[in-house]
Amino acid sequence: MQLKRSFWKPATIGLIAVVTGGWLLQQGDKGNVYLNSRVLQDVIRAVSDRYVDSVDPADLYDMAIDGLLEQLDPHTTLLRPEDYSDLRLTTTGNYGGLGIRIDEKDDWITVVQTLPNTPAERAGLRPGDRLIEADGVSMAGWKPDEAVQVLRGPKGAAVDLKIMRVGMPEPFPVRIVRDEIHVEYVTGLMYDDGVGYILHQTFSAKSADDIRREIDDLKDQGMKGLILDLRRNPGGLLEEGVAVTDIFLDGGTEVVETRSRIPDQNETYYAERRPVDPDLPVVVLVDLFSASASEIVAGALQDHDRALVLGVPTYGKGSVQTLYPMAGGSYLKMTTAKWYTPSGRSIHREADGPHLLAMAGESDGPISETGMSASAVFYTTAGREVYGGGGITPDVIIFADTLNTVEREFRTALGEQLSAYADAVFRFAVEYTNDHPQLRPDFRVDRAMLAQLYDWLVDAGVETDRQLYDGSRRLVSRELAIQLATVAFDDVTATRRRLAIDRQLETAAELLRAARSQEQLFELAAQYEGDELPAAAER
Repeated sequence: MQLKRSFWKPATIGLIAVVTGGWLLQQGDKGNVYLNSRVLQDVIRAVSDRYVDSVDPADLYDMAIDGLLEQLDPHTTLLRPEDYSDLRLTTTGNYGGLGIRIDEKDDWITVVQTLPNTPAERAGLRPGDRLIEADGVSMAGWKPDEAVQVLRGPKGAAVDLKIMRVGMPEPFPVRIVRDEIHVEYVTGLMYDDGVGYILHQTFSAKSADDIRREIDDLKDQGMKGLILDLRRNPGGLLEEGVAVTDIFLDGGTEVVETRSRIPDQNETYYAERRPVDPDLPVVVLVDLFSASASEIVAGALQDHDRALVLGVPTYGKGSVQTLYPMAGGSYLKMTTAKWYTPSGRSIHREADGPHLLAMAGESDGPISETGMSASAVFYTTAGREVYGGGGITPDVIIFADTLNTVEREFRTALGEQLSAYADAVFRFAVEYTNDHPQLRPDFRVDRAMLAQLYDWLVDAGVETDRQLYDGSRRLVSRELAIQLATVAFDDVTATRRRLAIDRQLETAAELLRAARSQEQLFELAAQYEGDELPAAAER
């Protein structure tokens, strides 16, 4: 991929602005810029000196900065040092910590999962463990964000915890030495009958390498068609979006173009490497939470007829943010350009464009006129029609599963107990796992388990109508299976359980099972109407 950068130009412009700033201000239209800057200073001074409540002048400057940036766009913001640390974690997937996933359960920070080969696993922490103290400070009432700030820290630094465990009469102490933890954002598995599945959650610094590795592994297992799931993927690094697209396209193929208001800062990015398997049929799953780099990948593969895009229209976050270092360790994350797909479609959805929830739909059938009527038509390399207007409109519109009538009534009846219900299901999963150490990854949630869970809910004080509970067996079984897999096994097993009752995934797999090539996949998709395929092919 050709990543062209113009580092010195923005830096030079910024330096000129600083050095000549006073002159530039005073040369504003009729002195308005200079006058307004004086008014801002006077307002801050007056509020600091005379406002009814004492306000730190530093806080007033922060308010002024935040207020200014809020008027621009939702993605332009000032990252304070702690915000920048969080951004680095998201983009690199690395942090110093214990290797646990936590959540708030029954008002206590609770271990949901221990990651393999981490300090937490080596120290013997288990799902269901409650964190009572950290370094001698009670954690009662803490929120997950508060706990994360304390549990993360430099590699080699120790943290002293006090743990309450199911079956133990008293809390017990554990000292854990932090280590470097790597968050895995890519999970691959064989779905069924030659169909491989890769879930990609965030575009971090290793996304392309991780996906390449998973594809090679799935091909060794007999994969004949691939589903790349970008649903709920908010994006991440632009370079990794290009690199992931590079996995599927020939070198020299255009991936995405960025357009700035400064023409000589426009950039076009190209694939550089050979595709891993140019004959592998690919389906990309997207939804209204697929954004940013996810839309770059989906748009480029769609425009070059390299993948069938299936799901509902994407978010439309088609803008580029550039980081500029500021004083005190802060960074200005500022929108500097917009992204365009190879066919010329703008990925950016304007604020007055179609409402995303309306475009996502709640029922079967073609997408609403709200989402399509104003969209311009563009053409792929092979001449297929694709739509502009912001976001990526899939080739096949398939809405996600919705709850049936009884399941909706069950959810509604739980009302304010919904959180208590979720906590009780998790606690039941922990207890059941402890009592059944022989549990296998292919376990089945049967009626006996559901009956035990119902009794558990009653004992936990969760008021549940038995008739609605029994009528929602499909939903409750799936929720319990996910919790059991998360507590007892690994991410692959938990992911497989989450894929149950997934209409979009099932449709993608059905199409891939019937198609022998990407071209035939497009042909079948063009005739697909939500029931049987028009002509299943022998693979």
